[in-house]
Amino acid sequence: MFVSTRTLSRRWSLLALALLGSFPLLASGQNTLSQRIDQMIAASIPELAKKAAPPASDAEFLRRVTLDLTGTIPTTSETRAFLTDRSPGKRQRLIERLLASPEFARHQATLLDVMLMERRPDKHVPRAAWQEYLYQALAQNRPWDALARELLSTDGSDPKNRVAAKFFLEREAEPNLVTRDIARLFLGMNLQCAQCHDHPIVPDYKQDQYYGIYAFLTRVSLFSDPKSKTTMLAEKAEGEATFQSVFDKTKTTRTTGPRVPGRPLLKEPKLTKDAEYKVKPAKNVRPVPAFSRLALLGSEIARPDNVPFQRNFANRLWAQMMGRGLVHPLDMDHTDNPPAHPALLTMLAQEAVTQKFDIRHFLHDLALTQTYQRSSELPSGMQEPAPFLVAQLKPLLPEELAASLYQATGMTDIERTALGKKVAEATLHARVSAATAPLVNVFRSEAGTPEDFQPTLDQALQLTNGNLLRSWLNPRTGNLIDRLTKLKDAGALADEMYLSILTRYPTADERQDLANYLQKPGKDRVAACQDYAWALLTSAEFRFNH
Repeated sequence: MFVSTRTLSRRWSLLALALLGSFPLLASGQNTLSQRIDQMIAASIPELAKKAAPPASDAEFLRRVTLDLTGTIPTTSETRAFLTDRSPGKRQRLIERLLASPEFARHQATLLDVMLMERRPDKHVPRAAWQEYLYQALAQNRPWDALARELLSTDGSDPKNRVAAKFFLEREAEPNLVTRDIARLFLGMNLQCAQCHDHPIVPDYKQDQYYGIYAFLTRVSLFSDPKSKTTMLAEKAEGEATFQSVFDKTKTTRTTGPRVPGRPLLKEPKLTKDAEYKVKPAKNVRPVPAFSRLALLGSEIARPDNVPFQRNFANRLWAQMMGRGLVHPLDMDHTDNPPAHPALLTMLAQEAVTQKFDIRHFLHDLALTQTYQRSSELPSGMQEPAPFLVAQLKPLLPEELAASLYQATGMTDIERTALGKKVAEATLHARVSAATAPLVNVFRSEAGTPEDFQPTLDQALQLTNGNLLRSWLNPRTGNLIDRLTKLKDAGALADEMYLSILTRYPTADERQDLANYLQKPGKDRVAACQDYAWALLTSAEFRFNH
């Protein structure tokens, strides 16, 4: 494992892991959520101090939290400043600064995009408009339940909020596909196998649960408006969800109205035939029912008292920060697959309601925990630690990798300088995104989930033989190679390279190795810096968040 090659200096006692307050950043108040999380994990792990990794070094923590909250590595100057800062509470201040930044909203929008759309092609709603919609929602700190209600109830007919209908539109409003994905992504329940029968190996997942959600959608279809030339959702006033189990020899047909798992049937008004529609179906006319099941789907799914919705929110944000959910896989929350820490997930779900599904607040509390701030290095003699006693290695998303490579090579710094007084997050993001798009596209096309991460040949070739990364390593005023080649002292050069690329100082062995490489007979200094920097940029240490 790459981290074993580093000799990080730590003066922390392992015993401190079992004690609250061992990190200076923890709030002084008693029983904060961060403290309760650490207490509950400690209570469930006998001899925690012997089994858990020590706290992460400042360098490891800085890189990890900056990637997790903003989607890129810190700048060289930020790294130097943080590592030389000896004041108490600097980790908490860093967390709060990152969460307040526009870069957080941008990165969180990317994470939500990947989760909700799972990298589907953009057919009906442009990706840029969708990402801007998510960015604005997160910049305004809209609660997750409010955002979910809008995503799951918007039909796309109003141009002002048509973008929110992308979840349905890019799935072509196919009711089985939408049913499956709503259950998976909003409730943490993979009900796909319950489409034809009760789930064969998960007793908790029933066929009537699947069709309860399906009933919200069975009347919905796509409608192409001949005037605006846009696609939106249409809904009929009639049509019921009927189903048979393939295992039922009697072939009994059952019917269900709209119903969210664990909730009662939705009450529907009884309307006469003449009163069923606000706008009746006709050629090139979008029907509008007097009573819309779709309009109520979001409010039923995202109810504050909907326990699966609470648990899914907490579990997915936990996985985002910790690298693995308390329930794993994330969409298999059921009694035969209990959480790693059941009482903890229950408490976090309840806290989500107390915090009113505030994403920023929830991530803040997770980042403050000792659990999040543990090292990724295994304790001596430990082979397979219990979950969350060692920081999980997380492969960078394509967007994170591209932005971090651009930052490490100093190209983002050049963009900042070029913008001058006009530098703003949106403008800088647009420039970085345009420059890194080719690399992102190569990695995005074959991107799976972190759990099934496998590098591909195309990805390897892009980094080893592609012109893009090599071009970023060509000397340009202010970029990494330009800065390195101006340094005459080998030690200063090593510091600059490692701080810029790996967010840490080099070890003594690494300093000597780099010095030896630069002194090879006939080796051009610029080429030597380029080659060595390229080796670090394509290393496993750079490729993972650790």
